[in-house]
Amino acid sequence: MTNAVGTRAVFGVIVPSTNTVVEHDYWKAGLPGITYRAGSMYIPNPVMGDDNDFQALLGQIRASIDTAVRDALTAEPDRMVMGMSAETFWGGVHGNAAFEQRLRDRTGLPVTTGASSCRAALHELGCRRIAVFSPYQPIADKEVGAFFTEAGFEVAAITGLRCPTAMDIARVPPDRLRQVVASLDGPDIEAIVQVGTNLSFVALADELERELGKPVIAINSATLWHALREHGLHDRVEGSGRLLREH
Repeated sequence: MTNAVGTRAVFGVIVPSTNTVVEHDYWKAGLPGITYRAGSMYIPNPVMGDDNDFQALLGQIRASIDTAVRDALTAEPDRMVMGMSAETFWGGVHGNAAFEQRLRDRTGLPVTTGASSCRAALHELGCRRIAVFSPYQPIADKEVGAFFTEAGFEVAAITGLRCPTAMDIARVPPDRLRQVVASLDGPDIEAIVQVGTNLSFVALADELERELGKPVIAINSATLWHALREHGLHDRVEGSGRLLREH
């Protein structure tokens, strides 16, 4: 027994201090015996209105991640989950691998990141030609596209919502996200992938998959799926997309 409420697993979840969505999405899955301990990366200046702002935001994340990891480790988790996606795509496949290795070295634990989770999900679902959207600025979308291309996928289109602050990511309404998905979809698109963990998209992605008849991957569903399956847990979850429901 890991502890009285996390009888099967405790996941340490590293999130920006501005993020209000990741923990909500994980808890909403209603997984018995699994609990989460968040470590928060302090974001004193959440502005991300252009490429320079976005790079500055990443600088704040890099400056505070060690403290967030330190705090999460005090709960003695079984796995670390990165609940912020942009940093995990930075530098392509090699950059993601290096980031994961640094986190494993720091914690001594297995690691789940958004980039690796999305790659594993697409392989599991048998999809190669994809369209992607994010809340980011162009500099970050370029990194996301490069990762998927290096990982062997064909990125047909990528759209960034250009959110002006980190908090505004969580304020994007469902109808706007529906519009974005509609603009990206087409008969040649095998899957649509959403990145940016503070976008509230899990429930809508589940609806859109049924409407479009193809995978629509919400990154928070992908990271939870990856953490569970890599940890030997095979729970099936309703309402969070095909990945967690069928795979």
